[in-house]
Amino acid sequence: MDVYEAVDSRRAVRAFSDEPVPKATLERVLAAATRAPSSGNLQPWHVYVVTGEPLAELKNRATARALAGDPGDERQYPMYPAELASPYVDRFSAAAAQRYEALRIERHDPDRPMRIAALNSQAFGAPVVLFCYLDQAMGPGQWGDAGMHLQTIMLLLRAEGLHSCPQVMWTMYRRTVSEIVGADEGLVLFCGVAVGFEEEGVPPLRTGRADMTETVSFIGA
Repeated sequence: MDVYEAVDSRRAVRAFSDEPVPKATLERVLAAATRAPSSGNLQPWHVYVVTGEPLAELKNRATARALAGDPGDERQYPMYPAELASPYVDRFSAAAAQRYEALRIERHDPDRPMRIAALNSQAFGAPVVLFCYLDQAMGPGQWGDAGMHLQTIMLLLRAEGLHSCPQVMWTMYRRTVSEIVGADEGLVLFCGVAVGFEEEGVPPLRTGRADMTETVSFIGA
């Protein structure tokens, strides 16, 4: 699989099979991803790979919190700006509508937040979840580095025939995650990434993207 194919086929999969992912594959991907760009070569990311019984325990604890209507732990960073203007709010709304339809959750269902949280807390059935942390002293530049690191990982996973789904939702249950992975107090949970093989027979969801002309300007060409 070449780079263009990996980029084009990468999407947030929300239905994984229970087929295990070989540890050697994960090690190969994560070793290669160390070459991701990093300003000043700080390499600010701390990644925990959770599988097997620890992951099952984490899913159980997080799902119990979701089904109990637990609003989650206080956020360490905002997921989105307080005010989203057009075109950003339009893209957000369109993508959300597609996701709700694919998950068969009515947008106006009063239990929608709980149902979505419960699906997320099961990592959509994925047998592996990567948790990416940053030291709380890091700033916007290093958060950008972590994003590039995770994108590199997700593209390498595609090269291995695997899929992924980045999940900021895990920050809602960051204390539960920390209890399982043993993350230091000085680390901030950026997100989780569900990893696995896509479940067969589930219609794929591929959200639309803005045309390049909306987001790119060529100067001097």
